[in-house]
Amino acid sequence: MSETLQVASGDAWLKVRVEGDASKPWLIASNSLATNMSMWDSQIEAFVRHRRVVRYDTRGHGGSSAPPGAYDFAALVGDIVAILDRLQIETADVVGLSLGGMTALGLGLAHPDRVRRIACCDARGAFPQAAIAGWSQRMEAVTAGGVGAIVEETLQRWFTPATHCKRPDILAQARDMMQSTSVAGYLGCVAALKTLDYRRQLPNLQVPTLFLTGSEDGAAPPDVVKDMASATPHAQFVSIPAAAHISNIEAPEMFNQRIVEFLTGRGYDSFDIH
Repeated sequence: MSETLQVASGDAWLKVRVEGDASKPWLIASNSLATNMSMWDSQIEAFVRHRRVVRYDTRGHGGSSAPPGAYDFAALVGDIVAILDRLQIETADVVGLSLGGMTALGLGLAHPDRVRRIACCDARGAFPQAAIAGWSQRMEAVTAGGVGAIVEETLQRWFTPATHCKRPDILAQARDMMQSTSVAGYLGCVAALKTLDYRRQLPNLQVPTLFLTGSEDGAAPPDVVKDMASATPHAQFVSIPAAAHISNIEAPEMFNQRIVEFLTGRGYDSFDIH
């Protein structure tokens, strides 16, 4: 069963899709910057075997509205809460990648009673000053030339050289998602990223959490993500071989296996990496 609806949240409305058996536990999936809910297409078949899946377009992306001005993580987390409330979901598992992973952490920190488990994928808890300067440069480029101005350089960070050589279909999918992202949505979400400050709060995160990243991810490097897992009381760390930043698209079989194992409790005898 599949249903698409709009959910109001503050100054935005969100495009939401519900898929799967109503008898199964809930899972909500949050997309990365400059993508949309279709980034999870390679996961849905695996996810709906075990969960009723809610995926949505982050504000400013895909079919959701793009309010002008800077966004913050309080608003992005509030969007998930609005979806949970609209669908009368008391608690859900949450999987998010990059911006979506950071939003999932924010939900777990602010509303732990609404979350069973978090899969935080290819995401950081904070950015160094050099990375923040890079975000400012990309904002300038998008302001001047639209999101298309940063597409090719972004693809270089998102995928490994092997994928660039052998998988033009993946690059085309990612390019289409980026080019459909509104300027206001991109700028608004980058403004939120520049204020990211969850790393120091991770010792307070009590929700069982899987920190996953690609072995070749330069944006969320394995050593950084493993450090996040070490700081979190009930956490595991997994690296996906031969994958860069958008690991769920680049290595879907391994990604799906690791996420399903985590959600169902198989393969994770402990949530403590120490």
